[in-house]
Amino acid sequence: MQFQSERTFKWLLSQDISNVKQISRVIQAAYLWDVKTDLVSKLIDLKKGACWENSLRDTARAASALAPGGTVFSDVIAWMLSEQKDMAWNNDVYDTAYVLASLADMGVWNREGCLWLIDNYGASWEHPGTTALIINALKKQDEICEDESNDLEKFIDERAEWILSERTAEGAWKTPATSNIVMQALINTGYCSELGESVQWLLDRMNDNGSWGKNEGDINTTALSLITLASLEKAGLP
Repeated sequence: MQFQSERTFKWLLSQDISNVKQISRVIQAAYLWDVKTDLVSKLIDLKKGACWENSLRDTARAASALAPGGTVFSDVIAWMLSEQKDMAWNNDVYDTAYVLASLADMGVWNREGCLWLIDNYGASWEHPGTTALIINALKKQDEICEDESNDLEKFIDERAEWILSERTAEGAWKTPATSNIVMQALINTGYCSELGESVQWLLDRMNDNGSWGKNEGDINTTALSLITLASLEKAGLP
């Protein structure tokens, strides 16, 4: 894999990185590439009470971004758990997947949420991006599982194989943003060796300024691409 991150970070950190989603993604990318920024303080300053923007998804993204650097808020964990109803969060696949992944990043096992995702999986969720978020959350939860009888691996492997079967002839899954989310899930679930042509597809779509995304690039897609490429490198893909 031939990629140098300097030009991309130069572009990325020159942008107006303002909302929680953008800040969180850029923090994750910077952490993986060992790039120093002042965004951690900026993200913490945006925390109001026990959450960010009174949003489960933004709070999950922020908590996941901060956890690898050792910043874990007990009030955030408590708030997330208090929002769980009937095993899930808002009866929503995306909120539930993001929260479960974030709880796992903070070391919290939540069996009920995992079972809700598995038991309710069906045709309406059978899209590569959605399924990737689900198996990524389940894999993270499985890694800290406190119940020795719990086995999420069969579901994770079946859905990962299905995602691979949905790849286009070029090696992608629709857009660069979706392809990044899918590749990150496949890396985390042990399918890194299957991604050679997908990585090349992603690299071929980098803009001249080092960004990814339409026109002159966008923050979210560029940060996601940096996360994917760093994760591949750490997993040993040449």
